[in-house]
Amino acid sequence: MSTAVVDVNKNQRIPVASLIVIGWAAVLIVACYFPVIARLVKQWMNDEDMGHGFFVPAIAAWIAWQKFPEAQSVPAVPDWRGVILVCWGGIQLFIGTLGAELFLSRTALVFTIIGTVWLLGGVRYLRVFAFPLFLLFFMVPIPQIVYTQITFPLQMFASQVAEISLNMLGIAIGRDGNVLELANMKLNVVEACSGIRSLLSLTFLSLVYGYFFEPNVRIRVALFISTIPIAILANAGRVTVTGILGEFKPEWAEGTVHEAEGWLIFMIALLIMVGVHQVLSRVWAYAQRRR
Repeated sequence: MSTAVVDVNKNQRIPVASLIVIGWAAVLIVACYFPVIARLVKQWMNDEDMGHGFFVPAIAAWIAWQKFPEAQSVPAVPDWRGVILVCWGGIQLFIGTLGAELFLSRTALVFTIIGTVWLLGGVRYLRVFAFPLFLLFFMVPIPQIVYTQITFPLQMFASQVAEISLNMLGIAIGRDGNVLELANMKLNVVEACSGIRSLLSLTFLSLVYGYFFEPNVRIRVALFISTIPIAILANAGRVTVTGILGEFKPEWAEGTVHEAEGWLIFMIALLIMVGVHQVLSRVWAYAQRRR
């Protein structure tokens, strides 16, 4: 008896039976977590810091789809230990719902997905799909208490760098905490200008970029770590540029020009990340030749 398959491309074929099992598992997870997923999507739509949230499950799913042929080469050995993680997700969902703790209920969704993969395919499947499963954590907003602890130091750092930079450029400026006072305007470095948005987006993109363009895991880790100072310094540069623009035309420090400036700085940060990758690759190759 032949087994029906679905073509992914010329060399990749996935049994229909596997797709049916995956489909049923997905339906059950969505049914159990629908309120959580709905609120999560709503936050992606309304919270600019989580604008990348829509891309996380899409990219993770696409990477997982590309890994299916590799998974098919490894016999699926259902592992009942996966039930423990699925149950853990359910308990965490219950606690998070009772306590109105969004982070608990949302990470419960990720743990349930991981536990389902573990249950259906065993440890070997977990290894195959480890990267796209890990990416799913980036679709969950960080807890508010952690968010506040991170954003305030970032606000202060951006304000201090902007003050030093503008003084070096000969622009008179005074600073009171995270408020910059120029001759023509007062610039308040609020949470939205802390850089957390670019930090979250850039670290996620560095993982995806490293996965596709860098086979060396050590370089991937180094690239991921390097995006943290890149994002922080890029945001400080954005605040500085805003101060320069505001000195000449205060209306340029807000509205469409300000938004366009943010996108431009983010694209520059991406280019710097690519440049850092090239440097890391060359340094690694040189070190390997010296051995």
